Amino acid sequence: MASILIIEDDPKQLGLYAKALRGHRLTCVTTGTEALRVLGETKPDLIVLDNVLEAGERGVEFLARFKTAAAHVPVILVSGTLGLREQLAAMQGPRGAHFNLEKPVDLDELETTVETALTECGIGETVASLQSLERAEKIETSEPDRRFTERLARQYEMIKRLRGRAERPNISSLARDFNVSRKTIIRDLQDIIRRGQLPGEIYPEWQLEPAEE
Repeated sequence: MASILIIEDDPKQLGLYAKALRGHRLTCVTTGTEALRVLGETKPDLIVLDNVLEAGERGVEFLARFKTAAAHVPVILVSGTLGLREQLAAMQGPRGAHFNLEKPVDLDELETTVETALTECGIGETVASLQSLERAEKIETSEPDRRFTERLARQYEMIKRLRGRAERPNISSLARDFNVSRKTIIRDLQDIIRRGQLPGEIYPEWQLEPAEE
């Protein structure tokens, strides 16, 4: 179960999203301004952004601000009004959208695009970039920067493994799989839940366990 921020002002379209993305945790707002407020409080795993919004706002005009607030969160831009040149411009550069879907949205294409965004973009993309930089710089495994990347990569794999599962995580099993201590796994769960990438209900003790190694 992923956390998805949907920015859309059409109730009919929202109903289609709710049907196609059932099983995920959806937060729906009708303006980019409200979306910025939400991003100031929590970070979703994915943003689905319509271009024509309430109060005369345009989604593409908020892309740069969304990326400033949450650079690691992938964005799917949805529009029936943008021309080809505008669509390409919205997907260029570090502050652009990852994907563009045209209205009327094909629900199968939406589901496939959401799955790709959740599994291959965002934090996964960040981890791949950091690992590539480490190889280029020949950073040794004992260096703090390398340990940070390893922790981020481990947490990303844990998110993918635990997302959508109702049962509690097996701390000992995860520790064996990742060849780390139980305390490290607990700390990882604390980080993940604190960032809002998994619900606290999956591990209710996350606020009680010590985070230190």
